[in-house]
Amino acid sequence: MKDSVNHRTDRYGGNLENRCRFALEVMEAVVDEIGAERVGMRLSPFSNFLDAYDSNPEALGVYMAEALNKFNIVYAHFVEARHEKGVAMDRSLLPMRKAFKNTFMVAGGYDRDEGNKAISSGKADLVAYGRFFISNPDLPKRFQLNAPLNAYDRSTFYTPDPVVGYTDYPFLEL
Repeated sequence: MKDSVNHRTDRYGGNLENRCRFALEVMEAVVDEIGAERVGMRLSPFSNFLDAYDSNPEALGVYMAEALNKFNIVYAHFVEARHEKGVAMDRSLLPMRKAFKNTFMVAGGYDRDEGNKAISSGKADLVAYGRFFISNPDLPKRFQLNAPLNAYDRSTFYTPDPVVGYTDYPFLEL
């Protein structure tokens, strides 16, 4: 969907609508097959992973949020802009939040307080905690107790057996 990597010249390339066409055709097929009540979509309009970026990520995100409304899917999960080459990004998911009509989930390095603030302010309906869940399998309990979190270690993410992970949470009574 991003213009830096989509160089197609057919109906799946060029303008924003064409670049998003394939993803929306897949969404339609999935919804038709299993029902909208079982479908969500995760989008990262601000991500520049492997040089896949968009010249107007806000427009891309809003376009997709609006287009997803016609399928009435359960949720849209958008990844917050956090850093670009070590510099904090001043970009917002709020236009996408306003455009999408169902449950809006955010992710992007939220801690307990930031997540609570995102929910209470209406910025999101749900907050996803990927890295913190990997390093803290008891994350909901830690949040409930406002207990300290283990730092995450990317080198241990998604490793094959034997599992290298985090088990240093015996101080919490579950």
